[in-house]
Amino acid sequence: QVQLVESGGGLVQPGGSLRLSCAASGRIVRINSMGWYRQAPGKQRELVAAISSTTGTNYADSVKGRFTISRDTAKNTVHLQMNSLKPEDTAVYSCNARITTSLGPARDYWGQGTQVTVSS
Repeated sequence: QVQLVESGGGLVQPGGSLRLSCAASGRIVRINSMGWYRQAPGKQRELVAAISSTTGTNYADSVKGRFTISRDTAKNTVHLQMNSLKPEDTAVYSCNARITTSLGPARDYWGQGTQVTVSS
């Protein structure tokens, strides 16, 4: 009943920038929070950044000062601006949203994931 569609991944050189976007659609009553997670090969999935109207923004220490999360509430969209990218940022990035629908209480939804590769 909810879909999260991501866009914006790709290959970029170290020091470059990418902007990820995630749009939520479906039987949405309220989006409580949105965020981005990433998982590199052989590593656990980790929170990159999250945004909520009640708690503000939250970033992983490794991306503070380089990444910026923003949200367009009218369009149910979240963006992740990634600057000064490093090879260690290479991972599959997945959008997450905690959404209340017309069918039930709030629960987490996930996008399909988008590959970000930082390499020269």
